[in-house]
Amino acid sequence: MNKGVTVWFTGLPCSGKTTIADRVAEALREQGHRVERLDGDTVRKGLTSDLGFSKEDRDENIKRVTFVAKLLTRNDVKVLATFVSPYIERRRKTREEIGEFMEVYVNCSVEECIRRDVKGMYRKALAGEITGFTGVDDPYEEPPSPELILDTDKETVEESVQKVIEKMESLGYLS
Repeated sequence: MNKGVTVWFTGLPCSGKTTIADRVAEALREQGHRVERLDGDTVRKGLTSDLGFSKEDRDENIKRVTFVAKLLTRNDVKVLATFVSPYIERRRKTREEIGEFMEVYVNCSVEECIRRDVKGMYRKALAGEITGFTGVDDPYEEPPSPELILDTDKETVEESVQKVIEKMESLGYLS
């Protein structure tokens, strides 16, 4: 059986969520799996373009994405979702709603995230040009018990990708 699952990558901006999920998607497609990518930047250009970055708007953003991921998952698609999703309670609700769910905490130091930031968002947040930026002046609540932790400031992208695929296999999602 080739059942669906939502693999939810959460972590600070620039921690490596999108890079890793894109590579996992490639590998899964090569193996013949049906895969969809839901990414924060992409979703905010369409599905949630009416939302800002207040706590309420962030929660609504994840609520809408959860609905889409749930539909895809129950139709046996591997959904790779990459969202900062900074709040534990909203991620808990997402897990409950979707059911077949694997949380991946993409752990990376703020210093390394700042170094990787090609858009300059951290620089703007640190300079006070933008407010409510996760990891600077808005909190990120680390997952208390994710299925997998990737330490992206200590391991290569390839090592992280392999860990995700191995965990999906061990949980029975890649049979």
